[in-house]
Amino acid sequence: MKGTIVTLGGGGFSMSDDGSSAIDDHLLQLTGADMPKVCFVPTASGDDAGYIERFEHAFAGRAQTSVLSLFAKTEHVDPRHVLDQHLVYVGGGSTANLLAVWRLHDLPRHLLAAAENGTVLAGISAGMNCWFEASSTDSFGALAPLRDGLGWLPGGACPHYLGESERRASLLTWVGAGELPDTYAVDDHSALVWRDGEFVEAITESPGHPVYRVVRQGASAHETEISTRLLGT
Repeated sequence: MKGTIVTLGGGGFSMSDDGSSAIDDHLLQLTGADMPKVCFVPTASGDDAGYIERFEHAFAGRAQTSVLSLFAKTEHVDPRHVLDQHLVYVGGGSTANLLAVWRLHDLPRHLLAAAENGTVLAGISAGMNCWFEASSTDSFGALAPLRDGLGWLPGGACPHYLGESERRASLLTWVGAGELPDTYAVDDHSALVWRDGEFVEAITESPGHPVYRVVRQGASAHETEISTRLLGT
């Protein structure tokens, strides 16, 4: 695919007490616009009203904000709305539900066109998982491997790598057994930047939150830490 995608393992306004986030600041900078149009897509949370309110608070005064509601809990918005945005920011929740609803509304086609036209795509947790071929998800309750995704980015994705107790051990098991492909594992407050489907860099808004490439070697999985750039330094 063509365009820029930023995949957050955790962090951003979703995990900030006051809504501030160096990663979110960086997302706005990537748009190159003084007052960018930013659309929040909260599908994975079922268009949770509290989540939407936190987004609006975090970006108030520095972006032209909007929300793409596919559940019509407020006002239904045409999926083509993303074509006119500088940044599309996908929230967390259920990866499986997100993919099902997006496909039903034909949203991936419009997101792909938006990215090719310069819109930055970003997402946290489920909003990270969706762009990859596969992922580690709790969409069905307990953590499980999901061999489904848009496939715009290669391999697997695992958010909250050290932030949730079972993420690391389960991922190593699944990759070692071939249940998930080689995977990018991203801790809270860190993210990966991609351009045209190629990995560019790993960034973090807080020290001590690593990023790993987890690959299968024989019948086991091995971690290789990826160097991260601390934002704001």
